[in-house]
Amino acid sequence: MKLNQLAPKTRKTRKRKGQGNAAGQGTYAGRGCKGQNSRAGGGVRLGFEGGQTPLIQRMPKLRGFRNPNRVETQVINLSDLEAKFKDGDTVNLETLIKAKLINKNNSKVKILGNGTCKKKLNITDSILLSKTAEKALAKPAKKGE
Repeated sequence: MKLNQLAPKTRKTRKRKGQGNAAGQGTYAGRGCKGQNSRAGGGVRLGFEGGQTPLIQRMPKLRGFRNPNRVETQVINLSDLEAKFKDGDTVNLETLIKAKLINKNNSKVKILGNGTCKKKLNITDSILLSKTAEKALAKPAKKGE
């Protein structure tokens, strides 16, 4: 390609329909003869399939309900408490955040019974306990261990 062969890009002008027969697009102006689509403002809505069940209605639905006010519970195992706390420590939201076992102060915390905890810990009422964790923490430590 040479500089003398360069030319500006030609713009294609849109064809103005319905401007009379002399303009070349008169009479029906490309709309055909009669019917819904020949009228001004005519035509069917988006997604309409001529009375057949539309694709959007044939697709499977996601069922159920998602509660926008749900408070997610943060869970901790007994083995985590064993590793992070000393004998006789108090376990509350502040100490759990300091130990980096939870990350939010305002959420619910539940202790699960995975692992063992031989230490005597003071757990506050604000922390929930599973049944297995409650049994494990209620058991007195054996003298041989």
